[in-house]
Amino acid sequence: MHMPENSLIQNKQTSMEHVLETIARVGVLERLCLCEMDDFSASDTETDDYQHPLLNQQDSTKVEKAPACCSSRYGLALLSCYGFFVAYALRVNLSVAMVDMLNTNTSGNTSCSLCPRHEEPLRPKHNHTASTYDWDSDTQGWILGSFFFGYILTQVPGGYLARRYGAKWLFGLGILGTVVFTMVTPLAADMGAGYLIAVRALEGVGEGVTFPAMHAMWASWAPPMERSRLLTMSYTGAQLGTVVALPLSGVICFYLDWTYVFYIFGVVGLVWFVLWTFLVSSTPEKHKRISEAEKQYITSSLKSELSPTTSHIPWASIFTSPSVWAIVVAHFSYNWTFYTLLTLLPTYMNNVLGFSIKENGFLSALPYLGSWALALLGGLLADWLRERWLISTVAVRKGFSLAGMIGPAVFLVAAGYTGCDYVMAVSFLTVSSALGGLSSSGFGISHLDIAPSYAGILLGISNTFATVPGMVGPIIGRALTHSNTIEQWRIVFFISGGINVFGAVIFALFGKGAVQPWAVSNAYVNGP
Repeated sequence: MHMPENSLIQNKQTSMEHVLETIARVGVLERLCLCEMDDFSASDTETDDYQHPLLNQQDSTKVEKAPACCSSRYGLALLSCYGFFVAYALRVNLSVAMVDMLNTNTSGNTSCSLCPRHEEPLRPKHNHTASTYDWDSDTQGWILGSFFFGYILTQVPGGYLARRYGAKWLFGLGILGTVVFTMVTPLAADMGAGYLIAVRALEGVGEGVTFPAMHAMWASWAPPMERSRLLTMSYTGAQLGTVVALPLSGVICFYLDWTYVFYIFGVVGLVWFVLWTFLVSSTPEKHKRISEAEKQYITSSLKSELSPTTSHIPWASIFTSPSVWAIVVAHFSYNWTFYTLLTLLPTYMNNVLGFSIKENGFLSALPYLGSWALALLGGLLADWLRERWLISTVAVRKGFSLAGMIGPAVFLVAAGYTGCDYVMAVSFLTVSSALGGLSSSGFGISHLDIAPSYAGILLGISNTFATVPGMVGPIIGRALTHSNTIEQWRIVFFISGGINVFGAVIFALFGKGAVQPWAVSNAYVNGP
């Protein structure tokens, strides 16, 4: 039967549509199959990714790494470094000022030293206008340790508040409070030792939120493969503040008087707060000047590591996790040595080695200069080992912790056997503290490795325990060194070294380097 030409054309068009539809369906099926294969492949490697979450690919499209130069994340690292510089400068300046605050004509506060005293430079006459006080060794220990009685109170609350309400203002106001109380320190000292102890405790309350807040902030800002270098750059402000504050405090005491130590560093803190207020945001999403490429890079790299909710905190899992307690023990042990030297080293330099107030500050700062340098280099090396050589995170963290805790213990104990050999004593103390900087890339970052969403809370918990050495270390140290003999100081060094080794061994046995199931289970259950 002959069909009209129009009908033939219509049939051909219909046939062509069927062919095109069939091709489209085949393409869809092919894409579905590929997706299923990808999902199957992902499920096969889920355990692998769990063990190495930093290498996990979030999307099929790889996000290009944003440049470090002039980036917002490295700007945050620099400003937070400045913040910790201020925090530690305010914390340690009393250790040097204390040498000049004491009435050396009163029994118990003699200017004599065990070793031959170095020649005291001629001081300007106008630097003796500040008051001096008749505080015995026990009172000095309580004054130096009182900071930590306030510091311990705000550790866990600081981590919780930073996670719930944002870290920027918590960190900023915490340091601002410390600045204000630092500037009233001379007034409190004139009112009496009890008032000074109270003011130092209030300084501790303000500064106690800083580390938990900053850890919580880095959980939103630090791409996993840049974690070591960003955090060490940020936290080495603490060592840098110590390096600058100790010698500068000695110079200020020498040429002016001890009261200016607190006023000058207080002004430096006020300048920092203004910069922090206008240049920093709690998260990349809230930052006004961050580039879109950097924001995408940061958020994409952290997508599967962060819990989508801030309301639920797995407290039971946190407190029953061996990896958490490994960090706690390591942190406590490291801080015992750190705080003992931080608060008592100027006293040792003065009472045993016989250095003047001007020399004291410079020499007391040398150990922290080494710590600052090795902490920065350690952060770069740790990320390089993980990224270039694909060494597991847990191996890097344990290796750096062992080197950064056992090494300092050996040289600290050795310093107790140097006698009056000034060069050897200062050298061993410097090497001891310098090696301690390596632990910044060890247990010091593990909170973010095992639970980035709860890193601020974990640091608050570990730092609560790690604050105890700051409270009791100076008191025990001064109680053990009433006569300031080398044998008495040797006991102090042995105690610190032994505790350091114990902490290193515990972290090596129980530390982890991967995100723990309890830290991300919420994301899988409640996530989109």
